[in-house]
Amino acid sequence: MLGKFVAGALVAGVASLWLSSAHAHSIKAEPNDAVQASFDIIETTITTKGKTAVFSTRVRGEAGKDKPDATGKFEGSSVYAYVWPTSLDSGAIGFEKSQGIVALAVTFHPDFDDAANGGKNRHVWHPHWVVLAKDEACGAGLKVVDIPKGAKPKVPATWPGVPLLIDSPDYPTDFKGDRVDVEIPLSLIGGLVGASYDGVTAGLKINGNLHAPLLCVSDVFKVASGNLSLPGKVMPAK
Repeated sequence: MLGKFVAGALVAGVASLWLSSAHAHSIKAEPNDAVQASFDIIETTITTKGKTAVFSTRVRGEAGKDKPDATGKFEGSSVYAYVWPTSLDSGAIGFEKSQGIVALAVTFHPDFDDAANGGKNRHVWHPHWVVLAKDEACGAGLKVVDIPKGAKPKVPATWPGVPLLIDSPDYPTDFKGDRVDVEIPLSLIGGLVGASYDGVTAGLKINGNLHAPLLCVSDVFKVASGNLSLPGKVMPAK
């Protein structure tokens, strides 16, 4: 039931906000003791400062403190993530247009590497662009979009070579106290100024059978807006 709500609300929120404007400078949320403190979002923002966009999330506890346990194998392994779903089109991040819901995600996964050009990133928090779509096979009703075997889609230069619509850019990412920040040059992402957004903390899981859907959103820890309506709007920092 939760999975259907999450997927449906996110898709509906993106669709409606493509047609209307959000007005919130940031999204604030009440603390919730039922959520693990390091994932209990209390504020999410995407602001611009000069030629840079800053994606930021504050939590009730220490950001980045909790990480998934290593399993020693790729299949069935877990990913934790701080996520900013947006109203951006997938074409803005280097994929074909209209492929799904574009989100920036800062992730940690101890069992595999997915950095660009064969780099190593399994033991550090690091950013990705991902394209999400509904899939009832996933626990939360969403997946990272799969690339079918044999397909040769348009991909960005820092695509890590995995069969997913995922990008591995090397954006500066900083964890400090209750906050995680990612800085992105505005020149790299078309249409970001004025885009709508939300904040999510989530767990993802690699399919144990290594077939599509390969990477599922398996659990949603918290949604900043409470309903994935993307009420935030990318604006200059105050």
